[in-house]
Amino acid sequence: MGLKISYLKYVIEAGTDEAGRGCLAGPVVAAAVILPINFNHPLLNDSKQLTHKQRELLRPIIENNAIAFGIASVFETEIDQINILQASILAMHKAIDQLQIKPEHIIVDGNKFNSYKNIPHTTIVKGDAKFMSIAAASVLAKTYRDTYMENLHNSFPAYNWEKNKGYPTKEHRTAIASFGITEHHRKSFKLLPDQFI
Repeated sequence: MGLKISYLKYVIEAGTDEAGRGCLAGPVVAAAVILPINFNHPLLNDSKQLTHKQRELLRPIIENNAIAFGIASVFETEIDQINILQASILAMHKAIDQLQIKPEHIIVDGNKFNSYKNIPHTTIVKGDAKFMSIAAASVLAKTYRDTYMENLHNSFPAYNWEKNKGYPTKEHRTAIASFGITEHHRKSFKLLPDQFI
């Protein structure tokens, strides 16, 4: 079954999603996308179901065809202050702020969201695998965050963020145990399992 173009018909609808919520380092990045009603692309899907190459191919297609899109980050210091859930929602709000067209309805991947400027919203579990605008937002958020972490890798090669993007891989945690943490690590997260401490 293919992705649906919209949740509500005949309204300007933005889809929003985030990337990097489960990472130990780096920002959480969100995107918001308003797609034209006739948009379709056979590759478009939840970004987690796509290869790196497919996401990179889709990114300019989404940007060139979207009626409007916005991308925003919330960084480690703020994540540690307000918690990752609130930071994810804040990043989505900031991404919606950047839309040059005001949406009349917002669809959100997941089951938690804070009301944005009294615009009606609907939370949809696994929404990135159900609706095109959320899938498009997931692709933009993921590709922008991946690029950020790949660039950050050049300054901190010991953690191999170019490959693991800050996620809690065994390799990443072994590097934390060996080299300690950087200013880009989220101090409120459990960076090392007990056996490393």
